[in-house]
Formats: sequence, structure tokens, C-alpha cells
Amino acid sequence: MDRLIKGLHHFSTEVFSDHAELFERLAFEGQSPETLFITCSDSRVVPNLITHAAPGELFILRNAGNLIPPYGAGESGVEATIEYAVRALNVQDIVVCGHSHCGAMAGLLAPETLVGLPAVGRWLEHAACTRQIVCDHYSHVSDVQRLKVATEENVLAQLESLRTHPAVASRLAEGDLRLHGWVYRMETGEIRGYFPDDGQFHAITRERVPRPAVVGRRHRLVPSLAS
Repeated sequence: MDRLIKGLHHFSTEVFSDHAELFERLAFEGQSPETLFITCSDSRVVPNLITHAAPGELFILRNAGNLIPPYGAGESGVEATIEYAVRALNVQDIVVCGHSHCGAMAGLLAPETLVGLPAVGRWLEHAACTRQIVCDHYSHVSDVQRLKVATEENVLAQLESLRTHPAVASRLAEGDLRLHGWVYRMETGEIRGYFPDDGQFHAITRERVPRPAVVGRRHRLVPSLAS
């Protein structure tokens, strides 16, 4: 806590003063982010740092495993946040971003490790389809590869679930909302994006930027590309 208090002091005396005009504008003019960024609660994932985004540029939704329950699966902050971002804030892009070494995905693949964490176990059932896909199609790969593939498959599964939300479905039908699937590799700083042209995840670079994700997948993920 002492470290946090020192951080608060540094922010109020140095950082805030350097950007006072920006914070004042955000306070009185409101927010108008262009992107809803859905990612994991993991403390090692810092969306604004990864994307070099300024305050007010990202509307961020975080939970264990970056999960998006299907619409109507129960009242939740996830549902409300998505609706607000799409309807009220009129975001233009939605990014679902998983990450390497994800504890939620590890628990999903090994539910016996969640003994004593009943709420976590129930929450991860929203990714049951990811677990089934991995069990059915990736039983031949190593445990390390299986976790990496599960992380990528989960991003795709949550993109599909995102489309069940009426606000998202309507904007997609209008053609003015774009969906993106990313995975952040924390050990290298690399962002891998889902490229619908070949149905695989590849590194996003200045020269290689994926088109928005489309409905459906024609290709099974290639484990070697997830390594």
C-alpha cells in the first residue's frame, strides 16, 4: 500500500499537472472512446500501456479469462458494459484480447485445480465451448501448446458469443462496427491478431494488420503458429 500511496502523490503532483488540459477536457466534455477493449483481469495485462493509448481512448472491460457470456445468460456487468459501449458511446471497434500464461485458461483445462474456488469454476463454464474444442481437436499437442491454443480458441469463441448481443448484432448488420481478436504475449511484448484470410493468429506489425474478424472459422488453428 505504501507504494500505491507514493504513486498517488506522484500522479497528483507531476503526471496530472503535465496533462491537466486533457483531464479537464475529459471531465467536462465527457468520454468518446473509439474502442471497447475486452481483456483479462490479470495484473500483468495493462491495455493502455500495450496500446500506448491515452486516457479516454479505450473503454475497458476486464474479467477472468476475458469471457463474454451469451446475451441473456444472466444479468451481468459484462452485458451492460457492452451495451453501453456500443449504444451510448458508439465505439467503432471491439477488441477481445487474451494473453499468454493465462491462469483462467489453465484452470479451464484442468478444473480439478479449482477446488476451493467455486465461483471461479462457475464463471469459467462460460468458456466450456473452448474446453470442448481443445479436448476434441488438440489432444495430440503438448500441454504448453494446448494452453496457447486454448487462449487463441477462447478469443474466437468469445467473439462468436459477442455477436449474440443485440446491440452488437445490429451494428454489425449496419456495417459500422468492427471486431478484432488479439492475444498478448507478455514474455515478448508481441500482439498476435486473428487473420480471417487463413483463420490463424499472426504477429501484428506495421506491414501486416488483420482485417476485422468475420463470422465463422474455416480453419482449425495451427499449434505451431501458437508457439
